[in-house]
This record gives sequence, structure tokens and C-alpha cells, in this order.
Amino acid sequence: MKIQKIVSELLKTSKNNIFSSRQSKYIASIKISDIWSILVLMGTFLLMIDAVYLGVVLRKDFMQFNTERMSSTLGFSFMIVSGALLLFKASFFIYTLFRYFKYKAVASVTDNELPTCTVIVPAYNEGKQVWDTLMSLAKSDYPEKKLQLLAIDDGSLDDTWEWMLDAKKQLGDRLEIYQQPKNKGKRHALYRGFNLGTGEIFVTVDSDSIVKPDTLRNLVSPFVTNEKCGAVAGNIRVLNKDKALLPKMLDVSFVLSFEFVRSAESSLNSVLCTPGALAAYRSEAVFACLPEWINQTFMGQPSDIGEDRAMTNMILKQGYHVLFQRNAYAYTNVPEKYRGLYKMFIRWGRSNVRENIEMSKYVFKNFRKGSKTGTRLLFLSQSLEIIMTYPFLIFMLFFVCTHPILFVSSTFLSILVLSTFPVIFYANRYETKESFWAYTYSILYTFGLFWITPYAIATANKRGWLTRDLPKTK
Repeated sequence: MKIQKIVSELLKTSKNNIFSSRQSKYIASIKISDIWSILVLMGTFLLMIDAVYLGVVLRKDFMQFNTERMSSTLGFSFMIVSGALLLFKASFFIYTLFRYFKYKAVASVTDNELPTCTVIVPAYNEGKQVWDTLMSLAKSDYPEKKLQLLAIDDGSLDDTWEWMLDAKKQLGDRLEIYQQPKNKGKRHALYRGFNLGTGEIFVTVDSDSIVKPDTLRNLVSPFVTNEKCGAVAGNIRVLNKDKALLPKMLDVSFVLSFEFVRSAESSLNSVLCTPGALAAYRSEAVFACLPEWINQTFMGQPSDIGEDRAMTNMILKQGYHVLFQRNAYAYTNVPEKYRGLYKMFIRWGRSNVRENIEMSKYVFKNFRKGSKTGTRLLFLSQSLEIIMTYPFLIFMLFFVCTHPILFVSSTFLSILVLSTFPVIFYANRYETKESFWAYTYSILYTFGLFWITPYAIATANKRGWLTRDLPKTK
């Protein structure tokens, strides 16, 4: 058991087997966290059981409701559109599943084949976490002579710079550190790093992320085996998943998003977003779009969010392949509270709207050699989700007002059906007991975060990182 293991380790390190006050509080917090997790999961399963029961009891009401909708012109039209979209999404899921099985990660190449690599770590108010990030990168199984490590403090107001200085003291010439004169945003910190970098490949790593020793070599290997490769997305897992419930849920979500969705996208050479937490870019591809990237605007305002999605978009536009490396892991901290979570999702949502608009300008043109059908299907799938957001929001509100019990029961039943795949997928890849958080996350997203996409669309022109001023995870 996890608790017993932690208690045993603390016993070994405590003098005279007496716990310090801090250690006792830590153990107590773990116990409370585990109990709370069990209660939440039990509540989730009870809701799922109720959904099945209500689905059986109210099946005649469902049939009557659908009959009523079919009897009106508006309702019939909505049913036709909904049916067509459902058919498209079902077909697209089967297609994605097929492409997933076609995916295979590229094995690491030899030391002699590895290209020179510049790793850029932008940091803002990260505290000691940036030191942990730099230390994990320094332990990488990558030839030292081929690795340039840059850390850039983006005008932090805390002790981030002091931790960078300490890392520099320990790593010496292996690490270069720079300090922005003032906070200018992550994009500008990366821009400075790109201009300072000398590597054939640029790797960007968030300052709240930890990498495995083989991460870098696995991440850059596709550039050696595929000369058309312009960018590679890393495999992101959650670092702080044992500290709160939200990270547990997000870890399951991340596994589906990366190891399933991006695997399928990679088999089409068209990963749509290389994550800021871990991504690699061919330097030639970066410099070809760097002026456009740093000066990017949306509705007349400078773009200060979505720098990772924007860079990916511009590299795809050049005709390069963008791939995913499932064997290149980075573990990153995610929000532990609702406020931080919805702010992060709003930022992602706004970026998604902006970059889908940009992608529409080239995706149906002859932007690269070879088949482009898969890329276009990926674009259509994302675009349809954005386009249909408001019609389905209106229908949902109407459904809630007119048939609240039917809405609740049908929604929970849908969650049970649709979330079973992420549960099975995560259980197959990792731990079965952790996989059930997929159900809880779906409930949270459906009832607590459904407003994110409509709000992000309506405010897509707004600037701001949103989560930069939130307290850091301890």
C-alpha cells in the first residue's frame, strides 16, 4: 500500500522512530486525500448506477421525447443534423482507432547519429521547481558535447533567478542562464532562446516539468530517421497527480489525449499541437517562421497565448511532418484547484479557436507533398466542435428547462457509455484502479466546465495568460 510505504520510509529517516510534526502532518494529509478519493469514486459509481437505472425506467419517456421532436420542423431538422454529426463522429472515432493501431514510436538512434540539440526552459515565478527541471535535463542520456541547455527567467518576482543561479553553480558550463529585463511573456522568452540557440534541433521544456533520462534522445530521433520531420510532440503525464483529485483526473485525460489522439495524428504526419511542456523543432523550420510567430496578432492584438499551437501550425503550413513520440515522457504540474483548471482551459480554448482559423487558410491548399486527407479530417473534426458549440448549448439549456430529469439521466448514461473507452485505454496502458477517474472527470467537465468552449469562442480576442498569477503548487 502507498501509505504503508511512505510511513516505512519516514520511519527509517526519523531519529528514534519519532515523527517530526511536519512528517506527521504529511502522512495525515495523505490519509485524508486517499479517503476523499475513495469517497469521490464511490459517488461517481453511484451516479453511473443511477444513470443505468433511470435509463431503463425512463426509456418510454425518451422515446416520447424523440417522437415529439420529430413531429416539428425545427425538431426534425435538429434530429437530422444531430444524426449526421453523430455518424461523422462515430466514423471519425473508428478512423482514429485505425490510425492509432498504425502508429509506432521511433526507436532511439545512436549517439553518433544524434543531432546537436538546444533545450530552452522559459520560467516565470517558478521557484525551486525550475531547479528540479534543470537537474532532470542535466541527467539526460545525451552526449554532453551535443547538448546546449538554456534557462531564461522571464522577469520573475520570486526566487526563480536564485534557483537558476544555484543550478548554474552546480552544472557549470553545461547550463547558460539569462534574465529578461522585465516580464514579457513566454513567447518572448522562447524567442530569445531560439536566437541564442546553436543546435540543429530546438527542444522546449516548461519550467514545471521533469523529464526521464531517455526523453531527449527519444524525442529528437525522428528528425534523424525522417528528413521531412519538422516538429515532434512529447508524451505528457501529470507530475502532481498524488496531491489532489483534479490532477488524478487530468492524468487519465492526458493519456487519452496524447497516447491515443496524438498517436493517430502522428500516423498521419499531422499532430496539431506540440505541447509547451515538451516539444522539439527543426531549427530550419523555426527560423523560417520565427518573424511571423513573434509578431503574430489576432484581431489587431499581439498574441501572447498559444505559442506552441501557433508554432506547430506554422511548421505544418511549411509542408513538414509533425510527429508524436510516445516514448519521450515529461511529467508536468497541473492545476489542483478548479480556478486554475478553468483558467488553463480558457487559454487553451482561445488558442484553439485562433489556430483553427489560421489553419483554415492553408489546409485545403496544396501545402505539402503526399496525402493531405487525414490532416483535413482532423481539421474538420476540430472545426465542427467549435461551430456546433452554440447550437448544442442552446439545445442543452432547452432540454434542461423542459425535461430536467430526462436531461440528467440521459447525460449520465452518455457519460457512462462514452467514458468507458478512456477507462479501458488507461487501464490497458497503466493502472486499472486509476482509470476510473475518467468517469469522474467526464462528470466534472460536463457539469462544471461545459461553459469553457462557448466562453473561449466569445472571448477569443482577449489576451492574457490567466494562470500566471495563481499560487504555485507546493
